[in-house]
Amino acid sequence: MLQPAFLGIAAFVRGDGGVDAAFVSHDGTYSIDFAVEKLRNQKQKHSPAGNSGFEAGTDTASPASHISPEELSSLLADYFVSKIRDYEQGHYYKFVGVGMTRRVATLSPELPSRLWAELDIVPMIFEQSLDYQKLGGERVMVDEEADSMARKCLTYFGPTMQPRVMVGFRNEVQVDAGGHAQLTWLGSYQKSVRSERTWAACMKYVQSLKQRNVRIAFFSSTPQGGGVALMRHALIRFFRVVGVDCKWYVPKPKPEAFRITKTNHNILQGVADPKERLTEAQISILQEWLCQNAQRFWTCEGGPLRPRSEGGADVVIIDDPQMPDLVPLAKQYDPSRPVIFRSHIQIRADLVDKKDNPTADVWDWLWNKVKSADVFISHPVREFVPGDVPTQKVGYMPATTDWLDGLNKNMDTYNAQYYIHEFNSECQKQLVSRLAFPLRPYIIQIARFDPSKGIPHVLESYAELRRTYMKNKDLKDIPQLVIAGHGAVDDPDSSWIYYQTIEALEKKYEEIRSDVIVMRVGPTDQILNALLSNAKIALQLSTREGFEVKISEALHKFIPAIVTRVGGIGLQIADTKSGFLVEPGDVKTVARHLHSLLSDEEAYKTMSQYAGTHVSDEVGTVGNALCWAYLADTLSRGEEVLPNSQWINDMAMEKAGLPYVKGEGHLPREEMLDLTSPVNREST
Repeated sequence: MLQPAFLGIAAFVRGDGGVDAAFVSHDGTYSIDFAVEKLRNQKQKHSPAGNSGFEAGTDTASPASHISPEELSSLLADYFVSKIRDYEQGHYYKFVGVGMTRRVATLSPELPSRLWAELDIVPMIFEQSLDYQKLGGERVMVDEEADSMARKCLTYFGPTMQPRVMVGFRNEVQVDAGGHAQLTWLGSYQKSVRSERTWAACMKYVQSLKQRNVRIAFFSSTPQGGGVALMRHALIRFFRVVGVDCKWYVPKPKPEAFRITKTNHNILQGVADPKERLTEAQISILQEWLCQNAQRFWTCEGGPLRPRSEGGADVVIIDDPQMPDLVPLAKQYDPSRPVIFRSHIQIRADLVDKKDNPTADVWDWLWNKVKSADVFISHPVREFVPGDVPTQKVGYMPATTDWLDGLNKNMDTYNAQYYIHEFNSECQKQLVSRLAFPLRPYIIQIARFDPSKGIPHVLESYAELRRTYMKNKDLKDIPQLVIAGHGAVDDPDSSWIYYQTIEALEKKYEEIRSDVIVMRVGPTDQILNALLSNAKIALQLSTREGFEVKISEALHKFIPAIVTRVGGIGLQIADTKSGFLVEPGDVKTVARHLHSLLSDEEAYKTMSQYAGTHVSDEVGTVGNALCWAYLADTLSRGEEVLPNSQWINDMAMEKAGLPYVKGEGHLPREEMLDLTSPVNREST
């Protein structure tokens, strides 16, 4: 078992061009080890002092020869990464965070992102607290500074050894500990896209936003859990790296309001109890909640909803159907300011159009609040746009994910095993069967415990696989089933869906119960990453869905997926090439596809390779930033944006002078998405 620990790093450039580097390891209570090394510039294979050991009190020197600052940056990064990896694995530690001085990050700008990408250590950058030169005592000061960095770093982590989710002044989400955590740098984003044209188009709008000092403000209901929060953390992180002024605000949480908004969510999807309705009393609670937050945080002097002439945001984006009252409020304070509303959930437009039902009632309330928005953004699914939304306002954007965050980055075996062990330890605590990987393969569905995620169908499909195709198989050849997901602050349904699943296992599937692992995973993204990365097959058997970018995450990891034809899921899968599309509830077909992937190794390899090499840039952070940067840049210039049911990505590429060319990969553009065509709006 690995021992979690923290690390502090400091460095000082001596007059002769050499570097004094100090390391301190900290167990969360005390500093437990240190080292100081005197490094001289060199042009050797990989790192200065490459053969020296990271042990307490080490003091080594390397042959000198002058190198450029750029070479020094790369060599220092190689050196620190190599040293920390050797020490970590040699002492059976798992460093979860490293504090470093700004001086270190300046000497090696690539080091923080490499520590995150290669060693799975969250790098925290702090200004130096001590004046090294004035106080003298080089050897003493550099190790004291490293010790200070370790102690500062650990204060930003909670009891689960994860960075705290921080909300600051005006309830602005302090992404990445207010910028102290630097997980990425510009080069890592550029490498994450498949097409240089995507990058070029995005940078064109970024430069314009920076030159004109455009202020962008996002509003959503919660800073953690669920796709909206994940996308916003990633977007703010990217915009911070490229220098765009973009901020994200959330209200004070109110459980009573979240219960109402979650019920509204279920009603709009058509999965709520038919007796559930939105009442006037509930509307009053939501309105009072949002008005109180707006008055306290956002409409007061200096707030983001103040007029632009008083320092308010230039473009306001309401990123959540839970907060519709902010649309008219933003217009009230600055009538000509652009406001964008993003509808990120499935809306049963067929029920809305029939009127006089709970879905129509909730939609009428929502639409009356948001109809003054300049642009209506929807997932690329025609049925999600009710008929009373003006076609010219509707633009399509898919949900996205970040290839560089804890959910998706590549992890080496050392770290993956650590997180699998953490998962199994939690399973043991909750008296749940443990994962037998790597001795046995496993099938996985990662999703919130939500009524629309099709979890009963996942269980039934797995039971069908076992009963029909695997009666006489050896245990080592029988895959386990994992159903796992995070919770969210604004989702009170997750507990009862979880317990329904456990009850179904006990009563209906006793014979397979020991091979099914149902777990609500804590806030550690890397656990879900490790689980998905090592799975044999991914499932997403939702009955109602928005876009569910988890499918693209699986494909990106070369994991074939079996998914249902609902919402925007089908846009991500090339049927029979990267996975299989099935109808909701068709458990026999799911079981048949599972069997074929498990039994035909050549077919599996072919599908896996196709899956991993055909994921569109549109579902990554840079593709998402391209869309928002285009919208903000165009609207802040006073120009109209009338998508008329086009993809925002297409409009952005076109305006940048880089329209898609034949053979350039993107999500399929279905003709039925054109809202001007006479296609019936049928429920998915």
